[in-house]
Amino acid sequence: MSILVDGNTKVICQGITGSAGAFHTKGCFDYGTGMVGGVTPGKGGTKDPNGLPIFNTCAQAVDATGASVTMIFVPPPFAADAILEAADAGIKLIVAITEGIQVVDMMRVKQQLMLHNARNTDGGPTRLIGPNCPGIITPGPKGKGCKIGIMPGYIHTPADEAKSNKAVGIISRSGTLTYEAVWQCSERGIGQSTCIGIGGDPVRGMDFVDCLELFLDDSATDGVVLIGEIGGSDEETAARYIKAHAKKPVAAFIAGRTAPPGRRMGHAGAIISGGEGTAEAKIEALRNAGCHVADSPANLGSTMAKALGL
Repeated sequence: MSILVDGNTKVICQGITGSAGAFHTKGCFDYGTGMVGGVTPGKGGTKDPNGLPIFNTCAQAVDATGASVTMIFVPPPFAADAILEAADAGIKLIVAITEGIQVVDMMRVKQQLMLHNARNTDGGPTRLIGPNCPGIITPGPKGKGCKIGIMPGYIHTPADEAKSNKAVGIISRSGTLTYEAVWQCSERGIGQSTCIGIGGDPVRGMDFVDCLELFLDDSATDGVVLIGEIGGSDEETAARYIKAHAKKPVAAFIAGRTAPPGRRMGHAGAIISGGEGTAEAKIEALRNAGCHVADSPANLGSTMAKALGL
């Protein structure tokens, strides 16, 4: 099993004719993702190099293809409107890869999505992953796997191919450390059920608790790798949720231990402000919740293996 996406998922790309959108649509298409079309205003009725139909609007794409997921490579000034257009078209999972979206735009998106989900109670909520994220992947061969975004598919190990017969879910604020965790787990024979890069912006869609809830309910996920950063309080909130609900092992790592207060580290949300959001506070909260905390990104795989009893 997996969460959110699988081999049956139908996906479109908003911004499919831009350089990044075209490049990564091909990568997802070649991986075996169920790419069924794309959206670029003014280019409806044409096809991309993969033979995928292009539509002028998201609503047209959904009506024609039955897509339930979109990945967004729209430039930052227009990306917030693209997210809301997807929600209005009935898309249930929006994966916004675009970085550099203004905080005020994302605040508007969050508010509008909350109102949208309150009005539309049938068929489950519309979920947003990102922005400024690598995306989501459920590893697997064509027809079984689904890669949406920029993650390198070849480093992932499908759950049914894992030498240890174990598979973990991976949630990360850091794209690069997502790949590192995947690689180390794969090298140790630990498969992945689904991997999600939630992004490092201060205002974003799904958070750690949203993902943890799904992974802890997934019978094919044996454990969870959680990768956080300095800044904000998401990790402390996740720790409280883990302490109250987790019956599976959780391995964690917090990036940015050496970053000085007031100095942003990589992501817009990775900044210690007013004494809040320190690595030490997050690590202590996670350890108190029973998590196995790695002291270095080089130990992510070994820490997860130990947590699984391997």
